[in-house]
Amino acid sequence: MAAGTSFLSRQCVATTTRTLVTAKLKHSSYHFSTFLLPLRTHSRRFDKIISKEISSNIVYEDDKVLAFRDINPQAPVHVLIIPKLRDGLTELGKAEARHGEILGRLLYAAKIVAEKEGIVEGFRVVINSGASACQSVYHLHLHVLGGRQMKWPPG
Repeated sequence: MAAGTSFLSRQCVATTTRTLVTAKLKHSSYHFSTFLLPLRTHSRRFDKIISKEISSNIVYEDDKVLAFRDINPQAPVHVLIIPKLRDGLTELGKAEARHGEILGRLLYAAKIVAEKEGIVEGFRVVINSGASACQSVYHLHLHVLGGRQMKWPPG
């Protein structure tokens, strides 16, 4: 990188990939997509989990969604919920009206997961949308967190 180039580096402890996201603030010879390209490839891992090519600890599954334990849990209970069909829904910020049904299914699945895990009386659902929110896998996913006292504010 050129001398004097200023970047805002933000360590995002990505629950599934432990990825460092670097966001560009000033001009340089590097293009922002250069940094995001490796992150997009991680969405293929979710595709492989859905197709059972990669094993996972499945908590809940139906015809539309899959819920499995996070490999880097941030709470005693940390489950990821993903739509089985991405349909352009890489992040919540890209949702369209046609995605309404699957968004509702994902939230309802969060409630089912909370019941199965014994945390229905207190749990948190988190959706990171975009690089500045530390989204590391560009396949929409919900984090269901519980089993301990959550703090506020979260960020």
